[in-house]
Amino acid sequence: MSVKIESVTYPNLAWQSAGNLIFPPDFDKSKKYPALLAAHPIGSCKEQTAGNVYGVGLAKAGFVVLAFDASFQGQSGGEPRFIEDPGLRVGDFRFAVDFLVTLPYVDEERIGALGVCGAGGYVINATMTEHRIKAVTSITAVNFGRLTREAFTQFEPAKAMEAMGKQRTAEARGAERNVIDLIPLSNEAAKAEGATDPDIVQATDYYRSRCPDKNGPAKQLFSFNAAATTWDAFNHIETLLTQPAMMIVGDIPGAFGGYRDSLEAYGRASGSKDRQLVVLPNTSHYQLYDQPEATGAALAKAIPFFEKHLA
Repeated sequence: MSVKIESVTYPNLAWQSAGNLIFPPDFDKSKKYPALLAAHPIGSCKEQTAGNVYGVGLAKAGFVVLAFDASFQGQSGGEPRFIEDPGLRVGDFRFAVDFLVTLPYVDEERIGALGVCGAGGYVINATMTEHRIKAVTSITAVNFGRLTREAFTQFEPAKAMEAMGKQRTAEARGAERNVIDLIPLSNEAAKAEGATDPDIVQATDYYRSRCPDKNGPAKQLFSFNAAATTWDAFNHIETLLTQPAMMIVGDIPGAFGGYRDSLEAYGRASGSKDRQLVVLPNTSHYQLYDQPEATGAALAKAIPFFEKHLA
């Protein structure tokens, strides 16, 4: 049972976003379908886990799925490259919905969204104020603002912002962009650095060995990271997230904080019409990217949840 995939572009702020439309096996353009957005992790792309795993799985269940690249990343437009700005990442969801509602075979009253890792935090935040999204699911959600203030700045965000400012000044004067690697460059490098945390070890294996992709290289533009330090994925979640919400996470915690952030989102989302937390046993963050047992278990929960609320 195969799906059809169509590459598309659509307007964003001052550039074009790139996406893959993934159609159900028995797709009939004369009918109306529920649709889902599928958003990729930080440093990733639409072809990795959001598209080739969750997008395909959801399409096989009968949904039209739009897996899209973040602005400044993948095949989407925007310069300079590799910017990871939470405000713009959340805005990407709005433009993606704008595109979906123009498609004659999409039912605008049956649109949902799913995000993985950093996009799990972004999708929750976007759903708070984008009520054209009727139901949301996060997969091992990470609050990128919290991660930036903590691990990504060595718990010294003010010091890091001083360094970002100096780098931005240098780049404004013509210096080369400082594009940083978020993880070791190889499994061997991770071992040499003494990496033992499951998120670091498995992230390196995923991006460098299991699912390498030139459009999802796990890189970031250092000089533009300051915007993330004051951002919080779950700010106002208690009052603004009223749509049905499912948070799926594994029970093995790691350095990126998906377990912690998913439980926080669930605990605070008291205004959701149907709030559900799924904790998968013996499952880590990166097993939920592409390992069949973990992703199969996640889809087994996400599919009936979306069917219930987008039927």
